[in-house]
Amino acid sequence: MTHPHEAPFSTLQFYATAPYPCSYLPGKAARSQVATPNHLIHHDVYSDLVRVGFRRSGVFTYRPWCDDCKACIPVRVQAADFRPNRSQRRAWKAHAPLSTHFVPLTFSQEHYALYLKYQTLRHAGGGMDQDSRDQYAQFLLQSRVRTHLIEFRDPSDHSLKMVSIVDQLADGLSSVYTFYDADEAGSKYGIYNIVWQIRWAQQCGLPYLYLGYWIRESPKMSYKSAFQPMQGLIQGRWMPLVTG
Repeated sequence: MTHPHEAPFSTLQFYATAPYPCSYLPGKAARSQVATPNHLIHHDVYSDLVRVGFRRSGVFTYRPWCDDCKACIPVRVQAADFRPNRSQRRAWKAHAPLSTHFVPLTFSQEHYALYLKYQTLRHAGGGMDQDSRDQYAQFLLQSRVRTHLIEFRDPSDHSLKMVSIVDQLADGLSSVYTFYDADEAGSKYGIYNIVWQIRWAQQCGLPYLYLGYWIRESPKMSYKSAFQPMQGLIQGRWMPLVTG
């Protein structure tokens, strides 16, 4: 594993945050290691940072750096070898008619309204359902790397069903965030979207789709382990992650 103080990271500085409540494991305290300065984290550097376990939120680039916990495992799907299971095939068939549109990474009131609705239905009380326009923009619309914003619409009436923000890296795609119409009974938008991103990586000849962190003990993370073959970054090495 490349150490952050070695090339190509020698121009960056790294610091650890103060402890804060963990969002995924109740009763746990978390810390993050943050890479700075932001203006030096361009496409190539960010690609290298993701390979050693970093992610971003807006222009904030970080990875878990907890004192007594190693539960967060960076994961990536091996795109070329992915074969959808039965549930994933059903999700693909159900939502394949959606039309996709790559649009500029700028604020849209329509996107923002869907985002707030999604947060209210899926994450009420977590704070993000109260995000202001500025907080939303800082979280999803600020980027110094190659970022794509994709709309998914119902072709019959052009209604917005889902929005994805995806970074394009040197060796894959990195799924930043996806929100969708969570009020639609029986929909499988989240599963469909990951399959769509894997297929996009295949079409681009990119070997991986990075899905952020997986925590075995967190039910919120369980959906990620269904996308196999998956690798996890464990003790500095990417290795097969079998979660069954």
